[in-house]
Formats: sequence, C-alpha cells, structure tokens
Amino acid sequence: MIDFIIGPFQYSFMLRALIVSALVGLLLPMVGAYIITRGRAFMSDALAHSIVVPVAVASLLGFTSYVTAVPGGIAIALLMGYLSRHTGISDDTSIGVVFAGMFAIGLIILSISVDVNPERAINIEDLLLGQVLGVTRTDVLVSLVLTVAVAAGIFLFHRHLVFTTFDPLGARVVGIKTTVVEYVLLALLALVIVIGLSAAGIVLVMAMLVIPSAAAYLLARRFTGVILIGAAIGVVSAVAGLYLSFYANWPSGPAMACVAAAIFGVATLHKRAFPVKSEE
Repeated sequence: MIDFIIGPFQYSFMLRALIVSALVGLLLPMVGAYIITRGRAFMSDALAHSIVVPVAVASLLGFTSYVTAVPGGIAIALLMGYLSRHTGISDDTSIGVVFAGMFAIGLIILSISVDVNPERAINIEDLLLGQVLGVTRTDVLVSLVLTVAVAAGIFLFHRHLVFTTFDPLGARVVGIKTTVVEYVLLALLALVIVIGLSAAGIVLVMAMLVIPSAAAYLLARRFTGVILIGAAIGVVSAVAGLYLSFYANWPSGPAMACVAAAIFGVATLHKRAFPVKSEE
C-alpha cells in the first residue's frame, strides 16, 4: 500500500505533475465558486476553448505557450465581458460567437504550425484532454507564479466579488464599480484556465472549475465554505486523477473530472439525506 502511494514519486516527472495537479485542484474551484454563483459556467467553457488561439500562436512562432496564453487569455476574457454587455444580444449568444470563432481560428493556426514549425507543434489531443505527466520545470514555475497572482487577486477583491455577486444593485448604490469587479473576475478566470490547461485540458478544464464548487455548494452553509470545501474537493479530485493517469494510463483531464463527478454524486446523496440550510 505504501509503495502504491509513494512509489510514483520516485520519478521527477511525477513530482512536477503532483505540484501542478494540486495547484489546479486548489485554484480552479476557488474561482469557480464565484463563477457558478454568477451563472457564468458557459463563459468559462467558452474562454477555455478560445485560449487555443494564443496557445496556437505560440506554437507557430516557437514560443513557450505561457508567453501568449497569459496576456491573450486575459484579453479574450475581457473581450467576452465587453461584448456580453454592449452588443445588445444575450450573453450566451455573444459568448457563443466568440467561442466558436476563436476555437475555429485556433485549430486552423495549429494545423498551420505543424507545417511551419513541426518541432514546436502541439499535440491537439494533449491540448484538449490534458497531459499532466508531461509538465516541465517551466510549467511548474509559471504555475506557481500565476497561483500567487490569483491568490492575491482573490484576497484583495473577495469582499467586492461577494457583494457584487449577491447584491449587484446594492453594490452600485454604495459606489462599487461592478463592471471593473466583473473584469477582475474574468482576468482571474483566464489565469486559472491557463494553469489548468496542462492538467485538465481545454475540454475538461470547466469540469474542474464547476464540479468541485457545485459539490461544495451542496455541503456548505456559507459562501466562504463553498470556496474552502470546493478547493479541498478539487485537490482530492486532481491528485486522485493523477494516480489514475499514472496507473491506468488515462488522460489526466478525464480522470480528474470523473473523480470530481463521483464526489458530486456523493454530495448530492448526502444533501438529500441530510439537507443543509444555507446561512447566506
């Protein structure tokens, strides 16, 4: 049993994967708590797919993906936020247009990069489904830096985020710039998606954003509890998914999502058996 638990970590790539998996499991549900409460789950999925454009550009130009993914992801997130407010059509429609257009452009650029820069070409399957066992030292260092940035953003803007989430009208009345707070949340969302790409992949990064937070919502009495319990569920799901990826040779993203979904199922049964009355 001990060998089963610690055996994989005799390999350096597993230690790197463990660090990144833990960061993904911790951060994505923390931001996801605000996202699901605001009803922005579709935007997170659209943003994850749209970030394929800056990642593909990095592959085409021979850069590491973070060089373009971080600023490009933030820019796309802010663009989605702007369009959802100013186009005059529904949020889902405007976000869907950006989602489809960006994802299509990204796939075209990826196909071109295979011919132009084959040494730096990205495996589409790894990009879509994640491959945490292949993370490098650079991935770990960048993930740690982005984690500090996201944690600082959550600490500084938590009160404003909570206020604008539950009472946006009251927040405007007391002078809080709700639009600015919304853009801050979108920027944080872009950063955690960039962190999550290597582990969960584009397709399933939304699963790690939404499912742990949704499970926590069934168990917690207060919104702070949703954040903390969601982070705990996320870490357990990510690390368990890492073991499944190593021992069963499953893609890391689907493995993490399956564990999170199983925990959500248990939380649903617990909620039905022992209803939790929210204090907020």
